[in-house]
Amino acid sequence: MLNYTALVTVLAVIVYFSTAILVSRARKTFGVPLPAIGGHADFERVYRTQMNTLESMPVFLPMLWLTAFYIGDAYAALVGLVWVIGRIAYIWGYTISVEKRGPGFLIQAIAQVVLLVSAPVGIVLRMMHGG
Repeated sequence: MLNYTALVTVLAVIVYFSTAILVSRARKTFGVPLPAIGGHADFERVYRTQMNTLESMPVFLPMLWLTAFYIGDAYAALVGLVWVIGRIAYIWGYTISVEKRGPGFLIQAIAQVVLLVSAPVGIVLRMMHGG
């Protein structure tokens, strides 16, 4: 059972869902009507947090699950939790200012690279050992 990885997956989806709520609130706060995605710099930063998170998830989620399956549940979940924490820091920082997005971006990027390396290494090791 990959319970820890499943829990981290739920957390990642909650983070993404939270960005949708932030965008909805920002639309009202900054007067950006649907379907517009621009017009106010503060709104655009909030919107980019949602889009950047959405763009990252198709890489993050498969690598998270492949790492869990081929390396281990606890390891994948720990790296995935670092990604979630980094994403939260990124979202928080970027909504304040462009300059404050860096630390959160770096944290989540490192976690994503670890998963991008771990998954294929785990697959190859399993193949080499007859699994």
